[in-house]
Amino acid sequence: MNLLLLENNDFVGDDIVQIAGRRYEHIVNILKLSVGSELKTGVVNGPTGVSTIVDVGQKEIRLQVTLDDRSEPALPVTVLLALPRPKMLKRILQNCANLGLAKLYLINSYRVEKSYWQSPWLDEDAIRQQLLLGLEQAGTTTLPSVILRKRFKPFVEDELETIAADTERLVAQPGANTPAPIALNKPATLAIGPEGGFIPYEVDKLSERGFTPVSLGRRILKVETAITAILSRLYT
Repeated sequence: MNLLLLENNDFVGDDIVQIAGRRYEHIVNILKLSVGSELKTGVVNGPTGVSTIVDVGQKEIRLQVTLDDRSEPALPVTVLLALPRPKMLKRILQNCANLGLAKLYLINSYRVEKSYWQSPWLDEDAIRQQLLLGLEQAGTTTLPSVILRKRFKPFVEDELETIAADTERLVAQPGANTPAPIALNKPATLAIGPEGGFIPYEVDKLSERGFTPVSLGRRILKVETAITAILSRLYT
């Protein structure tokens, strides 16, 4: 935990917070902090600063908070990601928050197993918890938006043009002839398929909406690796 991340309902006074559960356990048992210790602190989608421990109880802890700094802004990118395997999804959500993603659409693809859409890890609270873990690691507070879209064709035909308006449109696809841009550093909409990539029909539908297939090289990467690699390449 590189940042104590607070929710609005943690505040019991203007500058006093009270926390319990996982964060309490981490501060007391892992970090082994006590009264007077300071932690880097931030509010979800809000400012950052420092908090000082003022009381440690058996199950909860109180801190005095000073919030006087801005969090690192999110990257100007929207990712369209073919829904990965549930076990991989948890790590990917944390990585997306850690890297500073602004918006993530989890979309369907021919190679996505139907059973993936039944995963309890797609529950709103479960998604949020993984995103919060990623923010705590990164030391930032901007929570990515995650939207589920279970039908590929209607999503591409009815919504994608608005989503991708005024952005660079890219689809990461193994075997593409065009290398992914380096240091793009401007707004982008990035589509990433399942391992092995989108099927040709899906690439064609994305191309109809102005998406350029790009490659990260000859190696076919795991999805979680590809996300980190291409975002790092686009936004240095």
